[in-house]
Amino acid sequence: MTVNTSIPRLAGTRALVAWDAMPRPVRALAAVLLLANLVLAVNIMVPVVGTGRAYEVGYNGALMGAALLCLARVAHRRAERAAWALMGIALALWAGGNLYWTLVLADLAEAPYPSLADAAWLGFLPLSYLSVILLVRERMPHLDSRLWLDGVIAALTAGAISAAVVFGAVQESTGGDAAAVATNLAYPLGDLILIGVVIGVLTAWRGRLDRTWLYLGAGVAIWAVADSIYLFQVAQGNYVVGGLDDLGWPLGALLLGLSAWQPAVRERIRDERPPSVLVPVLLALVSTGILVYDHFERMHLLALGLATASIVAMIVRLILTHRQSLDNIVTSRRQARTDSLTGLANRFALLTAIERALADRTPHVLLLFDLDGFKNYNDSYGHPAGDALLARLGSRIAGATSADGIAYRIGGDEFCVLGEWPADVPLDGLIGRARAALCDEGEGFKIGASCGHALLPAEAQDATEVLRVADRRLYAEKNSGRVSARVQSARVLRRAMEAWDEELGAHTGDVAALAGRLAKRLGLDDDEVERVATAAELHDVGKIAIPRAILSKPGPLDADEWSFMRRHTLIGERIAQGAPALAGVAGLIRSSHERWDGGGYPDGLAGDAIPLGAQILFVCDAFSAMTTDRCYKPGMPVAAAIEELRLYSGSQFAPTVVEAFMAERAAKPVLLLPA
Repeated sequence: MTVNTSIPRLAGTRALVAWDAMPRPVRALAAVLLLANLVLAVNIMVPVVGTGRAYEVGYNGALMGAALLCLARVAHRRAERAAWALMGIALALWAGGNLYWTLVLADLAEAPYPSLADAAWLGFLPLSYLSVILLVRERMPHLDSRLWLDGVIAALTAGAISAAVVFGAVQESTGGDAAAVATNLAYPLGDLILIGVVIGVLTAWRGRLDRTWLYLGAGVAIWAVADSIYLFQVAQGNYVVGGLDDLGWPLGALLLGLSAWQPAVRERIRDERPPSVLVPVLLALVSTGILVYDHFERMHLLALGLATASIVAMIVRLILTHRQSLDNIVTSRRQARTDSLTGLANRFALLTAIERALADRTPHVLLLFDLDGFKNYNDSYGHPAGDALLARLGSRIAGATSADGIAYRIGGDEFCVLGEWPADVPLDGLIGRARAALCDEGEGFKIGASCGHALLPAEAQDATEVLRVADRRLYAEKNSGRVSARVQSARVLRRAMEAWDEELGAHTGDVAALAGRLAKRLGLDDDEVERVATAAELHDVGKIAIPRAILSKPGPLDADEWSFMRRHTLIGERIAQGAPALAGVAGLIRSSHERWDGGGYPDGLAGDAIPLGAQILFVCDAFSAMTTDRCYKPGMPVAAAIEELRLYSGSQFAPTVVEAFMAERAAKPVLLLPA
């Protein structure tokens, strides 16, 4: 006979029962079992067949079919086989016990008690415990220990409630010899343990439950209720076969069998939030309520023992939570002061150490290193290789300087060393060891390190000033270490500018330092950074052809004077073109006053048509001009100048360059101050 498995689907149970997860024969079996339970329920509520052989066949078939559902799961899928095999055997024991009762004991005038049927029924319990435990191990291998404790508290509380409501009443109503009493009490005690285990799992895995556990929990609950009602009725002598409570066992068995076929959800990515104590606290309050109620009406000793154990478990949970909270605080503080890539102390730790050293007034030295050639290495070999190199160099500098101070990584490819150092002791040895530790070379690459230093408190009185002094010396060494033809040519013109106007030379120096840092932040390579910095140094070289009367005029320029002034970028371009090494610099000088909206000069370029180096130069020159005192106006405050840049970003200034300027200000605010 072919079973129409579409009947349950028409009832809207497709998603609820997970039919698509079952093979066709198993789907047919599940449909038959659902139909059998429905027929049993109708027959119990509206007796038609009665409790004769047809009823007994249907009843025992429903129980055995549920066992087959679990065992079919074992045969069909490899995952969780042990857990579902145990559950299938447990259900088969229960069905076998019921079948033995039906065939052998039901017609006896006085059936033995306990019997082999009781042994089979009670055998269901330990196997079901093991099944649930194995399932928990499969699906929750990394559950937080606090959540495990929450499950224990829930299990103990549920057990206390069950013992208070059911166990005592069954104990009072049971009678007979010792074996009969033990058997009668074994049922509620076994159900109590099973309910406690399942409720504990549901509590421990809160927020991550799947339908497997919901089916399992519902089946166990219905089973336990059926057991309790049966024991009460047997103890009182009014149990009748075929009552409504008899439906609990096949229905509970069906839910247990269907639970094996529900979609599995194993432990997801761990939640970074600590588990709340609300659930265990509420459960502990319930246990406390049981203990308080015992003062008004005596309760069973087992209920009191389980309630007490629940409260003890809650105390352990709070102790564990407190300890882990302290560990988290220590860890977060350590992480806040540690660079995650190299394991060295980070910028925050460095600033704190500098302030502490300044407060102690003990002579210290800060060495600031910047890697040379690292960007080319990163671009050639990729970021993972770059990160590995930084980690390796960080470990080496920490080892090389551990006797003299503490090594730090303060961002990107910048490292520091801070340690006590007498002002009259040469630094060459310490710098040499640290520099050697930060150097590396191989096929196709060579990494070096430029260094700047600051003595404290002799050369600076606060942390930002210490970094500023060291940073200036660092970039002075970088520039002096690469004496290229471009740099040599630029130095000649720079000295000519300074000889013609000392103030103009100082202004271009500030612009060059800032432009170099912005170019690096925007990802330009070392050669492009040098080109931008050189253009920034020489961007005003054309002004040597502008009459001093115009340059130093205290009032506004008239139209003719402005027309003359605007020629300085073209003049500067022609001067730079006189040196072949400055060919790439000349174009940046020409475009150094082009505006993002096209309103600049000399060519009226707009947007990305303006070379990036010229965009950088324009922002840096404007900031320096706004914050520097001139003969015709005082410099404005730094905050006001920054607000001007932000206000005109997207119209006068390139947005990406202004954004980089703000990021550089956030990282090293003191370095944006005019000298």
